[in-house]
Amino acid sequence: MSGPVFPRPCRALIFDLDGVLTDTAHLHYRAWKRLADEIGVPFDERVNLRLKGVDRATSLEIILERATRGYGDAEKHALAERKNGYYRDAIAGFGRDDLFPGVPALLHAAREAGLRTALASASRNAPALLQRLGIAGDFDAVADPAKARPKPDPGLFLAAAAALGVAPGDCIGIEDAAAGIHAIKAAGMAAIGIGDPADLAEADAVLPAIGALRLEDFVSKT
Repeated sequence: MSGPVFPRPCRALIFDLDGVLTDTAHLHYRAWKRLADEIGVPFDERVNLRLKGVDRATSLEIILERATRGYGDAEKHALAERKNGYYRDAIAGFGRDDLFPGVPALLHAAREAGLRTALASASRNAPALLQRLGIAGDFDAVADPAKARPKPDPGLFLAAAAALGVAPGDCIGIEDAAAGIHAIKAAGMAAIGIGDPADLAEADAVLPAIGALRLEDFVSKT
């Protein structure tokens, strides 16, 4: 893609994980569907779309909107942990081949350009998944979702910038979910969306896939 360079210097790239660097959306769907079926709660693609970019606890609350009875905090915790177990089993076989095309080259180019890199994923499984994908060493920081409010709150992206020691205004955030794009903009960062422009209207630029991102189209160092 060719286009104008963002009109401010960039010192860091902050990435979401699921849907940006690799595709685990179908694994999350299967895990949530299995759980929903077990407790007799209707779950379909329309509900699943509402979970995009949302943390586990909030996702469970969305699913339980259709439940025929209420659930206490202890029950919700147990359900969330059960779903997480299904998901962790599913990613056990992930490896470098599960990265989206262009990801290793982009991370290498960022390093060569002197850019800092961080991950701002709502998934608490992100560090383990980075290890399985073979790219954990390509990130200078991984923000802890347990210490920030879930997207669309900007806290996770602000925490990533702070961990890098880079001002938010000098960062570009990269996301595939509307909630994530909102979080990036609320943090005062430029935003690149990955996906459908109609779904990511707040983004400064939208690309069809991470492999289409060329640093020279977006990164200004002056």
